[in-house]
Amino acid sequence: MTIDVRKVPLRETEMTPYEIMLSESQERMLAIVKKGHEDDVAGVFKKWGLNAVVVGEVTNDGLVHVYDGDELVAQVPAKSLADEAPTYHLKTEEPAYLKDAQNYDLSQIPEPEDYTKALFQILCSPSISSKEWVYQQYDHMVQTNTAVLPGSDAAVLRIRETEKGIAVTTDCNGRYVYLDPYTGAQIAVAEAARNLACSGARPVGATDCLNFGNPEKPEAFWQFERAVKGLADACDFFGAPVVSGNVSFYNETPEMAIHPTPVIGLLGLIDDVTKRCTSEFKNEGDVIALISGACEPDSLTASEYLNTIHGIAAGRPPKLNMEREKNVHEVVIRAIGKDILSSAHDCSDGGLAIALAESCIMGKVGADIALQTDCKPSAALFGETQSRVVVSLSAGKLAALKEIAGEIDVEVVTLGKVGGDALKIKVNGKALVDANVSEMETGWRSVIGKKMDA
Repeated sequence: MTIDVRKVPLRETEMTPYEIMLSESQERMLAIVKKGHEDDVAGVFKKWGLNAVVVGEVTNDGLVHVYDGDELVAQVPAKSLADEAPTYHLKTEEPAYLKDAQNYDLSQIPEPEDYTKALFQILCSPSISSKEWVYQQYDHMVQTNTAVLPGSDAAVLRIRETEKGIAVTTDCNGRYVYLDPYTGAQIAVAEAARNLACSGARPVGATDCLNFGNPEKPEAFWQFERAVKGLADACDFFGAPVVSGNVSFYNETPEMAIHPTPVIGLLGLIDDVTKRCTSEFKNEGDVIALISGACEPDSLTASEYLNTIHGIAAGRPPKLNMEREKNVHEVVIRAIGKDILSSAHDCSDGGLAIALAESCIMGKVGADIALQTDCKPSAALFGETQSRVVVSLSAGKLAALKEIAGEIDVEVVTLGKVGGDALKIKVNGKALVDANVSEMETGWRSVIGKKMDA
């Protein structure tokens, strides 16, 4: 290609070609436009108050020419920037901690003396509590295109002059990746796709932010390699190509590294933005149901419950069956498209009790729940079995939901009803949780702000 740096829009005067080529200014994109359509593209950008200028053209000589006006200031073979770029082959080694951590015996972990208290502790942990202290510090209503504000499973933006909308979400559980980089990374993608499904969207693209320790250490690079493989396989399965991203290494102190945290950002498409769905309970008397999956007995391993209540980060991440996961997404998306659901909320970190609590808090209404399970109560309430979605709907639409689920061989279990001013949960007939909604909301909303103020 040939490029003239003097045609590049600049914020500073007298920048050198070296500075222009290497500057990491944000909100910029390079487009290759079919010849003759330059004005068409510029017109689209101008409509939205943005610059679009022609800075060069593609050539067939295999060289990259960089000009400063009429002066050629750089010329390199294109292959040297791609096919012949330096490649590093670093050593990998499974971390020494992993075997003991994955095989940690959790059988002796006691049940809580007070399940309501445990619910409040988990709900008010930094990982679960509201992040509004962060997102309210920027304009999340820019250009009034936001159809679903941050705080639901995914934010939704309308695409003006069309019926379509896009849903966006980010996800990762660093503890999962610490205990199994491959599976933990896959779960990050699966949960992000589940968040989109709960909004009515199908994934179309992904970005990532990969945060790891020192890659020169074999254990850290092993984590990185396994996590990237997990992300790649999951993104391929869910049809979400990774179109951008970044990597942050050396995130550690002399004593320890951070948990490996490959954050995944997923974007999905809603064909009709008016049929979007949100996670809060809306109507007193609505039926509450769980789409797919009874509690799995070992679902407390690697959980927020273990971490918050017992200070333990051990075990393996919950099992993930991606076929079942995709089937659950399909049921939810179809049900939303047919206006069957009043709400949909993914059941993930903190388990079923936390998902129910969040839907109560955001809807400012209670729920009366009865669980029948073979799991011990702590697992039934706080286990993080994958591929589950909590939904609410009018009783008259329950048959239609079960019909859709039956076509895809997905289970639907009725849990209870929306109503009252408290979340009440019985497990096998025994009342275990009675949490006032306003008290849950006060704790859930205030945690991050208080920590930051301190």
